[in-house]
Amino acid sequence: MYHEFMKYNHDKQRRPRVSEPVQVYLDPEDRERLDRLTGHLHTTKSDVLRRGLDALERQITDPAQHPVLQLIGIAAGYTRRPSPDYDAVVEHDRFLADTEKTSWRSAKHDDRG
Repeated sequence: MYHEFMKYNHDKQRRPRVSEPVQVYLDPEDRERLDRLTGHLHTTKSDVLRRGLDALERQITDPAQHPVLQLIGIAAGYTRRPSPDYDAVVEHDRFLADTEKTSWRSAKHDDRG
């Protein structure tokens, strides 16, 4: 995927750009941000906006940024409880109820503690 992006980006830079005017309304803070970035990058407002579009597109199309993929490893370090004496997949409501009851006992114990 990275190679495809680089090829796309390289091809995109060699093609002549045909510009189309777009009118954008910015609040004062966004206008100040655009002006600040324009000065910092020593470029035009149009270039800053183009770079912003490119960065946003990369961010939302990057597999590593996908919300579901960000779940990977979320349970790292979790201490697994002993399995119940029933099939939690089949009796998931019972499992959830038992887990909730256990949390109540733990909370009461912590309050006394």
